[in-house]
Amino acid sequence: MKKVWREFFSRFSIGDISFFVLRLATILGGIIWLSLAPLSADESTSLIRALVAFSVYSIFLYLFILIGTVRLSTIYVISLVLDLLFVFTLVNLQPDFSNSFFLGYYMLTALHSFYFGIGFGLFVAIISCLLYFLNMQSLVSQIHWTDLVLRMVFLFPIAIPLGLLSQNLRKKTNEIERLNLELEHSLESLTQMQGKLVEQEKLSALGRFTADVAHEIRNPLTALGGIARRLDKRLPEGTREKNYSDLIISETARLESILRDVLIYSEKTENHFEKSDLNEPVREAAPFFCDTCHEKKIKLVENYTEKLPQTYLHPEHVKQAVGNIIMNAIEAMPEGGTLTITTALEEENNINWLTIAISDSGGGIPQDSLDFIFEPFHSTKKTGIGTGLGLPIADKIMQEHRGFIRVNSEEGRGSMFKLYFPYQAEEEDDKTPCWEFIGCGIEKDKTRSCPSYPYFGRICYGVAGTKCEHGISGIYAGKIEECAKCPFYQELKKSDYTG
Repeated sequence: MKKVWREFFSRFSIGDISFFVLRLATILGGIIWLSLAPLSADESTSLIRALVAFSVYSIFLYLFILIGTVRLSTIYVISLVLDLLFVFTLVNLQPDFSNSFFLGYYMLTALHSFYFGIGFGLFVAIISCLLYFLNMQSLVSQIHWTDLVLRMVFLFPIAIPLGLLSQNLRKKTNEIERLNLELEHSLESLTQMQGKLVEQEKLSALGRFTADVAHEIRNPLTALGGIARRLDKRLPEGTREKNYSDLIISETARLESILRDVLIYSEKTENHFEKSDLNEPVREAAPFFCDTCHEKKIKLVENYTEKLPQTYLHPEHVKQAVGNIIMNAIEAMPEGGTLTITTALEEENNINWLTIAISDSGGGIPQDSLDFIFEPFHSTKKTGIGTGLGLPIADKIMQEHRGFIRVNSEEGRGSMFKLYFPYQAEEEDDKTPCWEFIGCGIEKDKTRSCPSYPYFGRICYGVAGTKCEHGISGIYAGKIEECAKCPFYQELKKSDYTG
C-alpha cells in the first residue's frame, strides 16, 4: 500500500501540491469568511454561488488529474481561465476600490509564474491587468489613476522574481535528476563490474584447478592409449577383444581431445602479437577441412579480400579460432550445404576492423541458446559429440586480440560468425598512444592490463571503451564510462591533432 501511495505522489511536484493546497484553502477560507463577514443577503447569496461554482469545477479538475488521462499542464491552463473568471466575478460583485478580492490576481500570477516560468507568469500578469482594468472601469472617475496603475504594476514584480526563481530551481532539479541517473548508472556498472570480477576470479581459480587435474589425467591417459594401440595390433580381427580395444582407443582419443581443449581454454597465455596478413592463417586453416566437406557434401567457398592491411595477430591462435568455427559450421550441416569464408575490411563504432565471416546453410541456432554459445561446455549437440569448448576457445582468442565475435543466426536458414580484429594504421603507430597522453602508467605497472596496451593506443575508445562488444573497460574509459568524454578521444577527433 505504501508503494502505491509513493508512486502516486511521485507524479506531482511542489508546484502541483501548492495548487491543490491553495485551492483547498480558498474553499475552506471562503466558507469561514462567509460565516463571519457582515454581508447583506444579496451579497451573501452571490458569493455563495460563486464559491459553489469554484468548488464544483475544482472537484472536476482534480478528478481529471486523478484519472490521469489529461496532462497536468493542460489542466492548469484550463483552471487558470476558470480561476481568472472566478476572481473577475468576485471583484465585480463588490464594485469598490476597497474590494480586497483583487488580491486573487496577485495569487494567480505568483503561482503560475512559479509553476510555468517567467514567460507564462508575465502573460498571466498582463491578462490580470486587463481584467482588473475592466473591473475598475466604472470607478475610474472616482479614483486617481496612479492608485489603479500601482495595483496593476505590482503584478510584474511578483511575476518576474518568482519566474526567475522557478527557472533556476527547475534547472537545478534537472541537473540533480541527471546526476542521480548518472550515479544510478555508475552504481549499476560498478555492481556489474564487481560481479564480473568475482565471476572471473572464480573462473580463474576453477581454470587453475582444472588445468592441474587435466595435467594429472593426461599422462596416465596417454599411456593407456599407447598400451591399447599396441595390444590392438596383436589381436585378431573380428574377435570380441579386438572390438573392446577399438572402443578403448576411440574413447581415449576423445578424452585426449577434451583434455587438450580444457588445457587450451584454462591456460593463461602471454601473447606477443606481430603485424601479419589476416588472410594467411585463414588460408592455412581452410584446407584441413576440404576432405571433410567433400565427404559431407558441403561446398566450401573462399572469398579473400586481397591486399588487406596488416594488423597485430597471433597467427596460430587465429588459425585455431577459425578452425573451431569451421568445424562448428560443418557439424551444423549433416545433410550437406554451403560453407562460405570471407575476409574484409569494415567500419564499426568509428573504427576500422579486419573481419573474417564464416557462414553456413545449416539449421541455425535456437534463439534461447544464442546467449550461451560462448559459455564453457555449453553445447547444442548430442551428448558425447564435441567438448563444448570450441566456441569458448574462439571467443577467448578474439578477446586476446582485443576483438569480438558477432553471431547472426536464423533457424532453418543457417548462421554466420563474424570475427572482428581491430586495425590500427601504421602511421598511427608512431603517434602518441592513449596511455602516454592520459598518463595512466599502464606501461610501467606489469600487474595491470588494458585492452589498448601495447598495440592499440590510438583506438582505445574502440577496443577498451564502453562500445566494445565484449564489455571490456579500459583504464580511462572505465572511469568516465563514456568514451566521448575522454580527453584523448576528443583531441584525437580534432582535425589539427597529430599527436
